[in-house]
Amino acid sequence: MELELRHLKTIRAIADAGSLTRAASVLGLTQPALSAQLRRIERALGGALFERGRHGVTTTALGELVLERTRIVLPAVSDLQREAALFARTRPDGQRQRLRLGATHGPLLGALVDRLADAVPGTTVSTCASWSERELAELLAEGRLDYVLTGTCGSAPPPQCPHVLWEEIAVDPVCVMLADRHRPARGREVDPAALADEEWACVPGDGCFADCFTAACARAGFTPRRMYETDTASCVHLVQVGRAVGLCRATFPPTPGLAVRPLAGTPCPGGTCWACTRPPSSRTRQPP
Repeated sequence: MELELRHLKTIRAIADAGSLTRAASVLGLTQPALSAQLRRIERALGGALFERGRHGVTTTALGELVLERTRIVLPAVSDLQREAALFARTRPDGQRQRLRLGATHGPLLGALVDRLADAVPGTTVSTCASWSERELAELLAEGRLDYVLTGTCGSAPPPQCPHVLWEEIAVDPVCVMLADRHRPARGREVDPAALADEEWACVPGDGCFADCFTAACARAGFTPRRMYETDTASCVHLVQVGRAVGLCRATFPPTPGLAVRPLAGTPCPGGTCWACTRPPSSRTRQPP
């Protein structure tokens, strides 16, 4: 096996976390999968990088050597990617000719692309959708995306990455998505307690929303029966066929057969953030 940058990132994540279990959570892997990956990396490097103990892992002498190199290699590669990306998307006259957008919110991303088509008609726009705020922030920091639109849960901060600046642009409270024939859809807002017997659907995420939603249900006097975590189209389908009640943002676009209603008392507020990455030489410039 040839050593790759992702292997160096894995080693760094394990060292920073201090245990395979915590590192697996950060990397979005299971602990057995991460252990198997580490064994392959150690075979490629010729020895053990970590010693396992009851309280976590400690680096070996070889591990310290490799970590010292990662502290040089990883930032250097990130800088190279960011500078190359900036060069590739800029015309000789300094005008941006390409925008690469990322988002966790499909409907808002589509609306943003529509607005950009009118605002900057000569610009090529590409998009990347992901449920993971952390993944999008890392792509942004590496220079593989230019801007990211993402939602946060309540006052929870977005993921912090080098060279990434976050700016809150709006508050977009959580609403419930119902089949329009559903009785609670007849009102202007929905009491969460009226949905105690329902099953739920929402898109996945790596923030604290699931815990906040469960706490909101507990305050309303019930425990959610079941939560389906799936993509937006599947959530819409589950609601349309009466299988579940969906959670969505207030900005969810009108959809035939569906009604979007705010939850009474706004038990799960959310903030929408705009993130941009700027090289040191242009940090005083404003995003387009």
